[in-house]
Amino acid sequence: MIDETGKNLGVLETWKAIQLAGEKNMELIEIVPSISPPVCKIMDYGKFIYREEKKERTQKAKQKGGEVKGIRFGVNTSPHDLETKTNQIEKFLKEDNKVKIDLFLRGREKALRDFAQQKFNQFLDIIKQRIEFKIEQEPKKTPWGLTILISRK
Repeated sequence: MIDETGKNLGVLETWKAIQLAGEKNMELIEIVPSISPPVCKIMDYGKFIYREEKKERTQKAKQKGGEVKGIRFGVNTSPHDLETKTNQIEKFLKEDNKVKIDLFLRGREKALRDFAQQKFNQFLDIIKQRIEFKIEQEPKKTPWGLTILISRK
């Protein structure tokens, strides 16, 4: 058991530890329950919860990446626009995000699936020339076109 100043009080019986905490108008908090005997500390429970939440918030703020970003393009997208989209994909992958690439087909374009597949493969080749990536989800046909999920190697 540890008191409020951080001094080790040794192994105490539970009732004795609770009584000691009550005398100091604080709570007995189990810090490490997985070991035997568990490590407990006398402290203010409100402060303990506040510190734990603060740790979680700072860890969440430091955590970057892991999101799924989306890029959409059509069959008639110009080469310059594809270059811009490649730059975006490169930026997303550097931030450790996954990228979902959609080739969006409208109306009668859906009848030209083979042509769309060629266009999709050409775009993937452009990306491969600039960026190393691995395929998380194989290219698949969807009702609105083609889609693939990639991430950084």
